[in-house]
Amino acid sequence: MASRGSKTQTVNRAEPRPDSTTAESAGAGAETTRALPNRGAVVSVRGSVVDVRFDEHLPPIHSVLRTGADNEIVIEVLAQVDARRVRGIALTPTQGLARGMAVADTGGPLKAPVGKAILSRMFDVFGNTIDRKPPLSDVRWRSVHQAPPPLMRRSTTSEILETGIKLIDVLVPLERGGKAGLFGGAGVGKTVLLTEMIHNMIGHHDGVSIFCGIGERCREGEELYRDMTDAGVLPGMVMLFGQMNEPPGSRFRVGHAALTMAEYFRDDEHRDVLLLIDNIFRFIQAGSEISGLMGQMPSRLGYQPTMGTELSGLEERIANTDSGAITSIQAVYVPADDFTDPAAVHTFSHLSASVVLSRKRASEGLFPAIDPLQSSSKMATPGIVGDRHYALAQEIRRTLAQYAELKDIIAMLGLEQLSPDDRKVVARARRLERFLTQPFFATEKFTGIKGKLVPLEDALDGCERILGDEFADAPERALYMIGAIDEAKGGAGHGAAVDEP
Repeated sequence: MASRGSKTQTVNRAEPRPDSTTAESAGAGAETTRALPNRGAVVSVRGSVVDVRFDEHLPPIHSVLRTGADNEIVIEVLAQVDARRVRGIALTPTQGLARGMAVADTGGPLKAPVGKAILSRMFDVFGNTIDRKPPLSDVRWRSVHQAPPPLMRRSTTSEILETGIKLIDVLVPLERGGKAGLFGGAGVGKTVLLTEMIHNMIGHHDGVSIFCGIGERCREGEELYRDMTDAGVLPGMVMLFGQMNEPPGSRFRVGHAALTMAEYFRDDEHRDVLLLIDNIFRFIQAGSEISGLMGQMPSRLGYQPTMGTELSGLEERIANTDSGAITSIQAVYVPADDFTDPAAVHTFSHLSASVVLSRKRASEGLFPAIDPLQSSSKMATPGIVGDRHYALAQEIRRTLAQYAELKDIIAMLGLEQLSPDDRKVVARARRLERFLTQPFFATEKFTGIKGKLVPLEDALDGCERILGDEFADAPERALYMIGAIDEAKGGAGHGAAVDEP
């Protein structure tokens, strides 16, 4: 598993794979077990950038080269420098690599294992298992470089994916087969929200869940693996990790490996796939590191000039087709909480829903700390969610926006100086804010509060009754951290997030 102990094993993760009997794996398992005629030699090593000279013929772009005492160092070709030299990025640490060392061309690109046997397993970027269980058998190997599905195969129907989280289902509905982003700075709850969605959706989602950790902490992977095992959902999951201590080439390619597995379940098994990526910013960051190492001129704020192309190449493979759907939920770290950062701007353009996490709401104890006014969804239209849902969502946004405008007046003059109508707006908004909080299954062990999964109809009913002033006389704390609205009448709230004015 991706525990602290496994970090010391990253040098040896690219050990030779056993031969497979299927046609797809010819060249995958065989690439490390037989001497290939096209051999070269290392001519320079600059960190993760390695130049290799071939006297026969140059390997194509994206070819995988192997070198080192036990073929443990893996290099991916990114450029053909001249008629005899290629330049590649190492996907493994380059300790011990020196000029003149022999290099073998494997004759193919990086490959990922596919098949039913990969379920409930944890992998690194090379398809090696890192969960300390027996090696894989009965799998095929496919290139991680695949084209997006053609337009003729894509589905044009829009369907809502319920998560059981009130604030998301009511104000930011997610699309089945779409892409949703969780935006936020460090420590505002992206990974917790992602983990909660896995817990809640595994019952509704009759398919496969694939978790891809890109450049994240090893303890998060180990904790997630243990939590998924305890929750009993691991048999329907696949996990891939490119940890933050690994070279940028490994972190950059682990997303493509996860998508290759997702495409197998969608296209071959005709199953719906839930693809969870934590964190897509680390994918962009790894591409930026590779670009800098390769000597490319940086673009705005130091990002790589090819950022838009690289991100599109990954995101466009996530699609809803006639054979199945890949629904993706992606955590997006926002540098310094700056939503004008190029990484955040480019990611926004690919998403059907943007869930923005607010540090201010987190500091007030309003969890999930989703900003309802900054978050948006293309699904929130009357033709998709229905007239009642749409009208309620608009009224909730309007009430919360009015409250935001009145906060300055309240801070300066006090609540008593507001008109009676404005005081009613404030009361409704504060009760809505507390009702839209929710205890998570993922945080039970920390908070001691049992998690709640709330159906969409119950969430809409609660919001409608609050807007109708049914709970105008109820204390705000009664609505805090509850599930359905009827729990407020029994006094099941867990204390006020912020003191009442």
